[in-house]
Amino acid sequence: MRVLAFEDKEDIEALLISGGIDFSKLNFEQRWDSENAIAVIRDFAPDILLLDHFMPPMRGLAVLEAVNEAAESSELERPITIVGMSSAGFANRAMSKAGADVTVLKFDLASLDLWPRQG
Repeated sequence: MRVLAFEDKEDIEALLISGGIDFSKLNFEQRWDSENAIAVIRDFAPDILLLDHFMPPMRGLAVLEAVNEAAESSELERPITIVGMSSAGFANRAMSKAGADVTVLKFDLASLDLWPRQG
C-alpha cells in the first residue's frame, strides 16, 4: 500500500508505528511541506493521501481542492482514499466538505481501519 503524507510538524511514521501499524506492508513517504504537491502526488501515485490542514505553503484544504481539480481534468489519478487530518475539528469539517474520504484528529490516525496491524 502506497501512502503519502503531507505534514509539517508530526512524524507520521512514528505516530503510526506507535499505534501498532505494520509498517513493513507500507510504502510510505512524508513531505514536510506542500511545495509542488500535485507533482509529488502524481509521481508517487499514493493509494492513501494524508493531508494536514495547517501546512505551508499550501494548506491541506488547498491541496485537496487542487487534487480534485487535477483528477477531474485527468492530470492525475485520484488516490483511493484521501484523509484530512488536523487537531482542529473545524479544519476536519472543511476537509470533509471539500471531498476528503475520511477525516480524523491527527493523533488518532492509527485508529483508522485503513492500516495493516502488527501481530
